[in-house]
Amino acid sequence: MTKDPVSTPPSPASPVSDAISGQGEASPPDQPAVQRDKDADARDRAVLSLLFAPGCRPSMADVQAWLATSEDAARSLSLVHTPPLAEGWCEVLSHGLSFDLVGLAPAAATPLPEIIQSFALPPRAPLPEGEAISLVPGAHLSGGESLLPVVRALLRVGVGLASLPGVIATIWRPAGTAMEPAYFARICGKWLEGGAFPALGLTALQQKPGGIILTNGMSFFTGQELRIGPLFPGDPAHAGKIAVRLIHSLVGEGPVKNMRDFTGPQGERLTVEPSAEGRFVRVWQNRS
Repeated sequence: MTKDPVSTPPSPASPVSDAISGQGEASPPDQPAVQRDKDADARDRAVLSLLFAPGCRPSMADVQAWLATSEDAARSLSLVHTPPLAEGWCEVLSHGLSFDLVGLAPAAATPLPEIIQSFALPPRAPLPEGEAISLVPGAHLSGGESLLPVVRALLRVGVGLASLPGVIATIWRPAGTAMEPAYFARICGKWLEGGAFPALGLTALQQKPGGIILTNGMSFFTGQELRIGPLFPGDPAHAGKIAVRLIHSLVGEGPVKNMRDFTGPQGERLTVEPSAEGRFVRVWQNRS
């Protein structure tokens, strides 16, 4: 049976500053680059997409041939189910968890979300025209897509797939972020090895009027988004560093249910508190 596509250069020297100042703003709304996914619920799924130039998406046979010559990728993933080539998908296994790689040629490419922010890609430029394949959790993982072991296994496969010939960008659907493939592999690889959560990639930071910073994509992991500030007028990059630190902590600890204190990256005394409806975490500086 054919799978339903998605419904079943170096990093910047100062990534936090670039993220807040607009290093990767949303693509223009009239950009015809890729097929867009209009399903509002799609952001609730752990979907990692790989963008290729038009006509350059790999087939399952291409993926098999690549795996046969890539020792690093072969250590992180294996193909365990290979339907007829025309169906355009295959099942991938990593650390005992299975994922579907969909949108392979000659089947239809997978749709993509609207891109809110990009990282290590040309600033203020639209996403290049292209076609995407996508990695999604297998059916047996339904309901557990945001569990950290599942996300880590998916990203481990994604890091391997990011070295496929011809990948021009990686897209993380829950945050609407696009990343240069080497940047994606580097930040996720560090997390998988015990480093910091890759906040500047798996979440987006949006600067709003009045110096307020909102996250997009943290709710996939915790059910809440951050609303920071204004904390440091004229220094949004510092507020961004606070956001990165908080995201790392909260992804590991879970949602904020009560008001609590938090120490910022430079020893600042901060207070975090859930909003009345629990969808946001408000952050302000405690000067008392």
